[in-house]
Amino acid sequence: MNHYDGQFDGHADLPECVVTEQWRETTVIVSCAGVIDMVTAPHVEQRLAEVVKKEPSALIVDLLGVDFLASHGMNVLALVRRELDPEVKFAVVAEGPATSRPLTLIGLSEAINMWPTLDAALSNLDITLAD
Repeated sequence: MNHYDGQFDGHADLPECVVTEQWRETTVIVSCAGVIDMVTAPHVEQRLAEVVKKEPSALIVDLLGVDFLASHGMNVLALVRRELDPEVKFAVVAEGPATSRPLTLIGLSEAINMWPTLDAALSNLDITLAD
């Protein structure tokens, strides 16, 4: 039986969140997979901040691979949208109970320009990607 003695040895089973970016000319698609919660949200925020510094013309955050999206992750999306240059096109791809449902319930889906598929987001932003 495990016993917690109040000491932290620096090792813990942390939820995994993998963040990747794919550039097509000046459009970037940042894909997240796994869990975005209070532990992993700072990593996602840092990666998005690094992408924003590269000055894309469009930023799409793809959450289709996310299994759990906590309020910390939703706050990151709202923060990025708020701090992004108004000229930069922005959308979030989310579908299902783990992502689109909580974003819709708290009223964030419209503010972050949420779409159920990457193709729908690209079409809405009037972006055509070359293969």
